[in-house]
Amino acid sequence: MAEAAVPQGTSPSPALRLLRRGTALLAGAPLLAGLLQLPIAGTAQAGPREAAADARGVSVAIDSLTPAVPTGGDTVTVSGTVTNHGKRQITDAHVGLRVGPGIDTRSGVDAAARNSTDLQGAVPPEIDDKYTEKFSKLVPGVAERFNISVPVDKLNLDRDGVYQFAVSLSGQTSEQPWERILGIQRTFLPWQPDAADPRTRTTFLWPLISTVHMSAQTGPNEEQTPVFLDDGLAQEISPGGRLNQMVALGRNLDVTWVVDPDLLASVDAMTGSYQVRQGDETVEGTQQEVAKQWLADLQTAVADKEVVALPFADPDLASLAHEGTDITGSLSQLKDATDVVANTVEPILHVTPNTDFAWPVNGAVDGSIVKVATSAGADKVIARSDSLQETNDLPYTPSAARPIGGGTTAVVADARLSTAFEGDLTKASASTLAVQRFLAQSLALNVQTDKQRSIVVAPQRMPTGSQARAMAEAVTALQGSTWSTPQKLAGAAAAKPGPEATTRVPGGSSYPNPLRKRELPRAAFQQIARTQGKLDNFAVVLSQESRVVTPFGRALNRGTSVSWRGRPTEAASFRIGVETYLDGLTGRVRLIDKSETKLSGRSATIPVTVQNNLVQDVGPLVLRLTSTNPTRLEIGGAAFQEQRVAVSGGHSQSVKFTTSANANGRATVIAQLYTLDGQAYGEAVTFDVKVTEITATVMLVIGGGVLLLVLAGFRMYTQRKRAAAREAGQDGTGTSADEGDDDGVPAGEPGAPEPSPAAEEAGTTGDDRDTEHARDAEENPEGPGGRLRKESGAGVRAGDHEQPSDPAPDTAAENTGPSGTGERVDR
Repeated sequence: MAEAAVPQGTSPSPALRLLRRGTALLAGAPLLAGLLQLPIAGTAQAGPREAAADARGVSVAIDSLTPAVPTGGDTVTVSGTVTNHGKRQITDAHVGLRVGPGIDTRSGVDAAARNSTDLQGAVPPEIDDKYTEKFSKLVPGVAERFNISVPVDKLNLDRDGVYQFAVSLSGQTSEQPWERILGIQRTFLPWQPDAADPRTRTTFLWPLISTVHMSAQTGPNEEQTPVFLDDGLAQEISPGGRLNQMVALGRNLDVTWVVDPDLLASVDAMTGSYQVRQGDETVEGTQQEVAKQWLADLQTAVADKEVVALPFADPDLASLAHEGTDITGSLSQLKDATDVVANTVEPILHVTPNTDFAWPVNGAVDGSIVKVATSAGADKVIARSDSLQETNDLPYTPSAARPIGGGTTAVVADARLSTAFEGDLTKASASTLAVQRFLAQSLALNVQTDKQRSIVVAPQRMPTGSQARAMAEAVTALQGSTWSTPQKLAGAAAAKPGPEATTRVPGGSSYPNPLRKRELPRAAFQQIARTQGKLDNFAVVLSQESRVVTPFGRALNRGTSVSWRGRPTEAASFRIGVETYLDGLTGRVRLIDKSETKLSGRSATIPVTVQNNLVQDVGPLVLRLTSTNPTRLEIGGAAFQEQRVAVSGGHSQSVKFTTSANANGRATVIAQLYTLDGQAYGEAVTFDVKVTEITATVMLVIGGGVLLLVLAGFRMYTQRKRAAAREAGQDGTGTSADEGDDDGVPAGEPGAPEPSPAAEEAGTTGDDRDTEHARDAEENPEGPGGRLRKESGAGVRAGDHEQPSDPAPDTAAENTGPSGTGERVDR
């Protein structure tokens, strides 16, 4: 503009040119400043957004930190990976180590753990560029490993306590070509080089618990081969399996073993012959050697160690307290599960277990849970500090033991330490963070006060293999530390409680809703009670009741196991299976069905058959036969009759009942088995009895017919005697043929009596019969006819026996020999 005021073709003077330049500079200075400031302002505004985007795209993972608890002179080595998850290539990158200020409180440890990857918070400076690892570039999607070692004296740890220890990734991108922090991972470094005074006495529970694996079913053989629901237990105890790792890791740790006797009994059953269900069939189990080896390793691991045994199958105390106490027999189930412990654990592990402790799920307690937990004999309840919370605003964590009244001690496990190993720890980075946080919490607890305290750690009941490895790493580091010393659970329970620690058990309304929703329903305890009633009724009739009571009793204990939480379908299926199998066994002792029975006459017997398809004898049972219409049909002279019956294994037994009929018609009869205490056993059998009674008129007719037959026979007999007498007279005996006859008319002549109906039916008359006897006498002199003729004088030569002076007999002589068939002889 200034130049435009000068005429064209005229050259400005030097003074004018200088003036123009100065004016231009003054006029352009603000513009230049603005132009220079625009990129800077733009960078300042876009920088946090770009950095946040890059931070989300870059991850730092600490896979190992050794030693977990460094002391003076140690070298700390940290290794892991850095991964570029963004879309831009990162250049001139390096991994550095950073140590933050000391953390004085347990809540401070929690806060640092929550913000472990946050770039917006305070980031301490790198300790020294000598202890870094450089990368020329980081390609998107590619993980790069790092490994950095640094002497502990370079970490600037000036006082005892917990320090925040961070690993960061710094670099730049083509869009932002300057160095900045793109990713960070914070963890903790406990620092206590000298022995603390006092040390915290720490009890770490090492749970050896599994899910339910055995069914109620056993083989019918003498050994009662057990049947497993699946092959999951074999996988757990095999090398690399969860329970195999628990034993191997716990072997060298000073911990308190907490065992479920059901697990021991199940593995012990696998050492012999066993079967495994596969669908609707069972196959032979093959992992006997694995089971033997696991038990041998466990016996070695627990030798001279404290072993706490839970009730058999680890019953769900909270579910029982909230849903089952008003159901008859539920508390008896817990008592049975407790009583069987001594006979299960000691014979297998060869150690005497402590049975004084009860352990509700997650240590959550209320008044009803404590009452149930102590009902079976335990006087110590393992609770947790997030349930039995402090109410006195204590600045430190008190000792675990708390007297809660009634002679019961609550052993309160520390919630922070107990939950440190939950979640997915399959990645080495997650496991390392869990271990360092656990150690940091333990040290922060120790420096709270100079009072001696006993602390209990109760982790999750069934840790995974990765969780168990993290636990073992933490316990190993803790037992090698300078601020903690191991203690048994019994010692923690007996320690002097803090005078200001709370002893008030929370009410039922404070029980956590997430836990309550996973409890066993009331219907579960009702079904178990019903099955127990059937078992009791069945057992009294068995000759070897232990073969049934023992497996079913343990199966009922398994029905209330904590392991069913979160698995309602599987739990219901198990309980139904137990009851169904028991019904099947009970049904093998039964009454055989009967069809309609016809009863003719005033009295008769009715047989009822009891069948026993078990391999053992049953009885005595009471078999009752009842008439529903005793006015028509009586059983044993009354409405019903009872008889005891015992049946051998694999056999049947018939029982006969005397009945009497009072009237014609159909009567319904019920047969039912009972136990000796009057409980009905099995299904009743109902059948009809059709009565056809013989009346007095019919009896009179029949009696008349019999009398006529007798009279006809007598008439035949007299006629035969007369015929024999006539025959004797005709043969020269001197006796008139008709002597002694009443009517004097020979048979067959006119006026002679008619043959009897019986003779006519036989086709012969009395004379014909005499002729036949005479013929028989001639052919067989020693036969009945021959003897008769001899005795009567017929066919005897004159002079053999008779004398001329002998008088002729009035009647034929009696036959003293045996009578012929069909004859009747009077003597």
